[in-house]
Amino acid sequence: MEQESLEPRASGVLSYVVAKVRNKASGAALYDESKIKTLSSLEHIRLRTGMYIGRLGDGSNPDDGIYVLVKEIVDNSVDEFIMGAGNRILVSVNGDTVRIRDFGRGIPLGKVIDCVSTINTGAKYNDDVFQFSVGLNGVGTKAVNALSRTFRVVSYRDGNLFEAKFERGVLVSSREDTAGREKNGLLVEFSPDPEIFGEYAFNTEYLEKRMWNYACLNTGLTLVFNGKEFKAENGLMDFLAAEVNGSALYDIGWYCGDHIEFAFTHTNNYGEENFSFVNGQYTSDGGTHLSAFREGFLKAINEFYQANWKGEDVREGVAAGIAIKLKNPVFESQTKNKLGNTEVRPWIIQEVKRGVDDFLRRNPQVARKLQEKILSNEKLRTELNAVKKEAKEAARKIELKIPNLRDCKCHLGDLDRGDESTIFIVEGLSAAGSMVSSRDVYTQAVFSLRGKPENMFGKRQTAIYKNEELYNLMMALGIENSVLDLRYAKIVIATDADYDGFHIRNLLLTFFLTYFEELVTQGRVYILETPIFRVRTKQVTRYCYSSRERDEAVAALGASAEVTRFKGLGEISPKEFGQFIGKDIRLIRVDIQTLAAVPGLLEFYMGKNTPARREFIMQNLIADL
Repeated sequence: MEQESLEPRASGVLSYVVAKVRNKASGAALYDESKIKTLSSLEHIRLRTGMYIGRLGDGSNPDDGIYVLVKEIVDNSVDEFIMGAGNRILVSVNGDTVRIRDFGRGIPLGKVIDCVSTINTGAKYNDDVFQFSVGLNGVGTKAVNALSRTFRVVSYRDGNLFEAKFERGVLVSSREDTAGREKNGLLVEFSPDPEIFGEYAFNTEYLEKRMWNYACLNTGLTLVFNGKEFKAENGLMDFLAAEVNGSALYDIGWYCGDHIEFAFTHTNNYGEENFSFVNGQYTSDGGTHLSAFREGFLKAINEFYQANWKGEDVREGVAAGIAIKLKNPVFESQTKNKLGNTEVRPWIIQEVKRGVDDFLRRNPQVARKLQEKILSNEKLRTELNAVKKEAKEAARKIELKIPNLRDCKCHLGDLDRGDESTIFIVEGLSAAGSMVSSRDVYTQAVFSLRGKPENMFGKRQTAIYKNEELYNLMMALGIENSVLDLRYAKIVIATDADYDGFHIRNLLLTFFLTYFEELVTQGRVYILETPIFRVRTKQVTRYCYSSRERDEAVAALGASAEVTRFKGLGEISPKEFGQFIGKDIRLIRVDIQTLAAVPGLLEFYMGKNTPARREFIMQNLIADL
């Protein structure tokens, strides 16, 4: 008995000794009470920035953090308008300083400091004060304050004001004045902290787009950005009209209720394009409100025409916007890209059905054109299915065994690194060889083109199935039936930095914008930047992405430095190539500000040669010396 009672103790001592020896041998840090830390809210925001504003970025992407900071403050000003206080918001950006002034109720003077610096403090928890607010967690303004090099807030109420100044979230001064003459409201000035964001610059086009969205979602509200006024008289109807810009096949349908507003039309574009909003917040990933709208729209059409059309026939070419007001929205993250409330589905479906039915009954000419579009979609789908069958038989398609595809192990939707999955589309086997040898086999796939793909501008979707290479590309991406089946988080076009490479890039972009424009609007398509020059000495090697960078490198390393120009990606060795598709990868996201611009751009650059295009080429021709 005594021996039995000692064995566990001996075993425990042995385990402890073994663990201690292993820790000492491996250099593992000791884990005890001293290693547990409690961060203040300010420290947590600055340390875990992504939890509060998503990505950081440098301002080159509309989803970068500096734009989220602007949005958080403007959201609060819009909330004031929604509650009937102030119908004008002034926004300006001067260098790195943002200034936002609204004419709402202003923060109660005794709580200004708390409301901009203490987490979970605010009036957004009170339905009597804010009924349809986006910011319900009491975090937004505090995050802006914590992530700003300087932050200034002034609240004006009934002739009095309270001002507070912060630096990186720490209060440096405050004052109260009872002799003010300013109108009620709030003034916020801030400069994003370069310690957090690094080098950055605001793109005014992105901000103008946001101001326009705010105006369309809040009829009666005027926003002024850097002196330019944004105001919409017809809400989402104006928004959708600007997006389609004359390409609508019939008058835009519009419905505006107490808690929902939507607009819709059809164009001759492929796929469907939807814009969804909750309490003024653009939900780029949709959610339950968008899926309910799509379901209600299909049911309304089938009931009105007493038909049983398929969803793809009804929604092919549709462009729509939906905005709802919700007291307690549940988003998937602080950045609020996707709505999760399931209880909204029944009432949205019913109200969409009523709204669509009413519009079609009041507009019989529109109803006729809509019916013609659906029948045309149905006919096209039948033809497409016949071509699909022939193409599949000819290619003897076997899943994932696609010519010229070197697949990766993780794909979009996989819990393990699926969001990192990337497919590189390269020209030629030599470029593919360097990339295949240096890629991450878990997350990076490579699809190699055999030459210049066909120009698909102006061709019907059936043309894809008659083009072996583009058909294989479509199958590799997994988007034959729907872009929702996309197998990779990022599609990266990786062509040589010469005229042939630029031409192939344009041909691929034409392919995506013609048939799968949702991939572009969802921010899935990128351009890979690779170095054009290598400048090196025996001690130092620099890779340069432009002639200017090359000249600067030569000046820094001396005239004796060896300069190599990479004529193509295949000339970069696998050993070198790895760094250009690794953690320091340079990607440019393909972005279109409005769908309306796409047809005109494609017609000009990829359509038939015209005098206007020839004149443009002659005026912009640059000799490569």
